[in-house]
Amino acid sequence: MFVFVCAGCGATLTAPLSQVVLPAHAHQQYGNGLQLPVLMQSGTFAVDPEPWGPPWRRWEEIDPDEATARGIYAPVYALSDSAPGAIVISPGDARGTLLIPEKAGGYCCGLAGGDGPNMACEACGLAVATRIDDCSLWQAVWLAPNAVRRLPVDDTDAEPLSWGELMAEGKGTPAFEPITAMWGSRLGLNHWWAWSPRWEAAAGRALAHLLAASEGRPVTVPDGLVNEVFQRALDALLPVGPPARRAILAGPGLPAPDPDADILLVPAHPQTGEPWTPAEPAASACPVPLPFGVWWWLAFPERGLPVPASGRMPDGVLRDESPAPHPHDFFRADLRAFKHALVRLPVVRSPWMREILEKLNRPTTVSLF
Repeated sequence: MFVFVCAGCGATLTAPLSQVVLPAHAHQQYGNGLQLPVLMQSGTFAVDPEPWGPPWRRWEEIDPDEATARGIYAPVYALSDSAPGAIVISPGDARGTLLIPEKAGGYCCGLAGGDGPNMACEACGLAVATRIDDCSLWQAVWLAPNAVRRLPVDDTDAEPLSWGELMAEGKGTPAFEPITAMWGSRLGLNHWWAWSPRWEAAAGRALAHLLAASEGRPVTVPDGLVNEVFQRALDALLPVGPPARRAILAGPGLPAPDPDADILLVPAHPQTGEPWTPAEPAASACPVPLPFGVWWWLAFPERGLPVPASGRMPDGVLRDESPAPHPHDFFRADLRAFKHALVRLPVVRSPWMREILEKLNRPTTVSLF
């Protein structure tokens, strides 16, 4: 485990934390005026390898060779010039910090970080982090990589969990959840059941990799929830006619993958980010990683269970209530997560992929996201 300390004076700024993978929804902006929960589980941190946040430069100001060197292979609206390696933690895991009042600009219902770091070290006053808690954004504290240092406190999590240990925990991410608005409607309601924002972000990223693995041919996915999440977008974005490539779910706890499968939807390890790898002969199939919790729910769906208890009830205790309702609208992948992943794949430069990029601007395609 680690703690983060101020680079200026050495004061402790966090509780002891274990490293996990940066969530797919880390930079998601969901809806308008909605209340999203805390991004990171308490006791964990993640590192964003890419720059994020102000200052920004428009695409027209960026040399193509610079963009390629940064792993960007297609135009984007803007790129961040901040330092890479920002560390994100749960707000409750911050220690010894104070908000900077004059850095609270650019917000609607809370702090959005538009003015840069808005938290300072209580001991020396160095700006060390940015608190995010505005509407439609995930609540988090982002530690500035050039203002903090990471120190080990013990080696209890030196070894990541094995796939067997992860399967024994069995922590899935439900496909739909209650969404809460910052204010009520005329009917007095301020929450409703919808597709999970976590799923929309994860599906957006996975959809980009599915398109890359398609080689410009149609792609089919299994019936059920997988089909509900991916097939509509795949059919709309990929051409009709060439023989389809077949994508299937694969991973620990499932039967050995069909050797004839072309694409495998596999879990990514929540601590290392490494995708699960099958044994031969399915190893030749193209892997498309999914966050472990999303993959778990697709592979072992738990539909029909009562709503999980909240508050201080023990883990695993369930209320005797009706199942969580299924949303009535179509699933829509997160467009920003999709584009963010797609422009970072070299295959985006191929002619058939450029046709997909052009489709994204059509009204009929926008309805997919």
